[in-house]
Amino acid sequence: MIRSHVGKPPVSQKIHFQIGDTPKHTISFYRSICYTIILGKLPDTTDYIYGILHSEDYKKRFADNLSKELPRIPCVTKASHFWAFSQAGRDLAELHINYESVEPYAVNFASCELFMNQFEDKDYRVEQMKFGKKGKETDKSTVIYNHKITMTHIPLEAYEYIVNGKPALEWVMERQAVTTHKESGIVNDANDWAIETMNEASYPLKLFQRVITVSLETMKIVKKLPKLDIATSQS
Repeated sequence: MIRSHVGKPPVSQKIHFQIGDTPKHTISFYRSICYTIILGKLPDTTDYIYGILHSEDYKKRFADNLSKELPRIPCVTKASHFWAFSQAGRDLAELHINYESVEPYAVNFASCELFMNQFEDKDYRVEQMKFGKKGKETDKSTVIYNHKITMTHIPLEAYEYIVNGKPALEWVMERQAVTTHKESGIVNDANDWAIETMNEASYPLKLFQRVITVSLETMKIVKKLPKLDIATSQS
């Protein structure tokens, strides 16, 4: 149990731990949480949760639970790990919230790069992006945007960032397209959104490039996360 008189200066805070059978290696974690509350840094706890949710260890260990119920957030056994997950969560949130302002990844454009500065809005129209081919095999390093634009040298590591069971880049390919609802016949045209809302016909193309950047940076952070060291009773 943690009791704290929030609102008083840190020096006058009274924190009481009812430890009981709590393993000693978890005390540093709870003390860390208490200090976060005392110093008014509750966002650190939110960042910690976001960091944990991106942990590959967490996803593997709790895969069965995650498929059936809301996520359980375990307590790591070291304060240093809490702060590592918290910092990672903060960096990831910053990256994901501001995805539209990151620098588009510098892909190569097959055959058309020299002429793109002369393109008109109609040249950026997308119907459905699709992967290239190497013989009979799908080549994810190449994406055909439309009949004029083909992106090449897309790093395959970018497809490692998975959102709801699918690479973030493949969500972009699916959503930035022209589709027709089978029952209603309503046409959903990503090009309309690009021009009317974003005022940029090339928005779908640049979004794909930006999500490459976001995916690569996300995986850099995720791969540096500490191993998920938690009390046995939580696993």
